[in-house]
Amino acid sequence: MNTTLEPAPQKANFSNIARHLTEAITSGHFAVGALLPTELELCKHYGTSRHTVRAALAELQQMGLVSRRKNVGTRVESAKPRASFRPSLASVDDLLQFGAEHVRVVQSIETVNAAGDLATELGCDEGVPWLRISSLRMEENDAAAPIGWTDVYIDPSYADIADLVKASPDTLISSLIEERHGRHIAEIHQDVRAVTMEDGAVARSLQVKAGASALKIVRRYFDAQGEVFEISVSVHPADRFSVSMRLRR
Repeated sequence: MNTTLEPAPQKANFSNIARHLTEAITSGHFAVGALLPTELELCKHYGTSRHTVRAALAELQQMGLVSRRKNVGTRVESAKPRASFRPSLASVDDLLQFGAEHVRVVQSIETVNAAGDLATELGCDEGVPWLRISSLRMEENDAAAPIGWTDVYIDPSYADIADLVKASPDTLISSLIEERHGRHIAEIHQDVRAVTMEDGAVARSLQVKAGASALKIVRRYFDAQGEVFEISVSVHPADRFSVSMRLRR
């Protein structure tokens, strides 16, 4: 059983360490069932603190690659990350990268008038018309279950991008609006909350039971004048998606 590590990456932050260990596991350098080096050994190898090593191991545990038990150590449980996605969304560019890595499979495009709970969710007046684009988000070239369901609401005057939305599944709708109409993203407000999967049709599309735990993310896209030109409402099964953010002093 191989218990040694390849040379450490030059910059030993937790994300690079997690990536390095992930490659060692997925390549078979550390076989399923094997124990990784101890935290102290990893600290020495990477020349970093125990806190940084623990953060990296937590990343591996989040991906389902390892399990951790006191007085036992960190054991390799799988050579393949579980079908979930944990984005670090700290900028507009990060969100654009998410769109490139997770393709959109359009389910419907229709005009709706906001009323009741929908008007409250979107923060608009009753009766305001929106073009709603409903899609599943999938890992590209992956047969795994969908990552989530997204309803995107845009001004009906942008209906001419409908064909582009279908033809460009790896491009965010906000980017298509920028290309076609020149309306650029200046800021995105994101709200995240825990919910239950209430819509039975959406639950079936996501291959979960109605009432299952989920994460709802509402994003509002603002232009340079501070006006909202797009709102997206995404629902993700709890075991397939989490949000990671880095806070720096």
